[in-house]
Amino acid sequence: MKKLSSTTRLERLHDRYLNGGLDRRNFLGLTAAAAAASGLYLPWAGPALAAVKEVRFDGWGGVVQEAIDKYAFQPFTAKTGIGVVQGTFGDENEIITKAKTSSPGDFQVVHSSGVEYYAKYVAAGMNSEINEANIPNMANVLAAMIEPFRKMTPKLSAVPYDYGTTGIAYNTTVISADEAKAQGAALLFDKKYAGKIGGYDSMVTRVWYAALATGQDPNNIKDMDAVWAKVREQRDLVKKFWSSGAELMDLLSKGEIVVTDAWSGRVAALQQQGSPIGYLDPPGSYAWMEDMLILKGSPMAECEELINFMLDPATSIAVAEGQNYPPSLDPTKVQLTDKIKALPAFDPTGQMKSLTFADPAYWSSHEDEWGKQWDRISKGA
Repeated sequence: MKKLSSTTRLERLHDRYLNGGLDRRNFLGLTAAAAAASGLYLPWAGPALAAVKEVRFDGWGGVVQEAIDKYAFQPFTAKTGIGVVQGTFGDENEIITKAKTSSPGDFQVVHSSGVEYYAKYVAAGMNSEINEANIPNMANVLAAMIEPFRKMTPKLSAVPYDYGTTGIAYNTTVISADEAKAQGAALLFDKKYAGKIGGYDSMVTRVWYAALATGQDPNNIKDMDAVWAKVREQRDLVKKFWSSGAELMDLLSKGEIVVTDAWSGRVAALQQQGSPIGYLDPPGSYAWMEDMLILKGSPMAECEELINFMLDPATSIAVAEGQNYPPSLDPTKVQLTDKIKALPAFDPTGQMKSLTFADPAYWSSHEDEWGKQWDRISKGA
């Protein structure tokens, strides 16, 4: 048998890679090894042989991260050999603060809260530049979700992954669906449920629903005095301002609260467990999307490989069913399951026009002022 020259072997490996017969990781490893064995010098041979073995991921924890770990990270590691080291946070500002004071690359992939937070990373100079050619599954992502990110940075640092709403959850043994629909946002301020009302401990959510309750557009508030008066009114009615999805589910399932603004996916989980919880998205309710953000200094090829794997329809659908939030996949391009189609907030059109998102420029311009005011009110001012 004729022995192939080192040059021919490298050429054939290159052809297999270009034709899809080898993924990037195996191509780099095999060519670097072949070059090293034959004494050829390739500038990238050393780095390829010392390929990244782990990617760092930080997310919201709970059932959401459990679903991502089970249906995405574990299969990804089994396929590629790249481990995923995981961290969690309760408030994404924690990650921003830590990343600012850490070395580039200490934090890598973040399950981030959409365009409002994307603007913060960009302003801090922590965004990377994704090579979209390495994430071919982006072709199936909703254009309506990508567009707001691309308006901020033509070279993306994040890829949309899921979305949901913060609507109104209510105990159906106490509050009927007809009453909830008739009252809408006003249900969160109904004095007859004093001591049984909950709410997310978040300035944005508190101001958003106070604006709706005073008949105002949350993205263009004209009377902030009325909004703050409504926030104070609600403060005096609530049993607890919750701070995590686990706490929300616990309060609702035990009947400690009978109405609260709530995350759609956590409500879906309670409903699947048999809890008597209804859910309503009143007109103008707060919609949000989440993304997989790659921070500057990350091992880009490995992070891109991970996100492409996560966006594979089979993976993305499994994660969506596990975490109870619709995926970013375009339902006009990808056949989604009946379970996903039945999730709260799911948009079958793929246009996202039925959902109301926060205007990032408007809210960021008021964040400091309103955040300080909410902090004072939450403490009794």
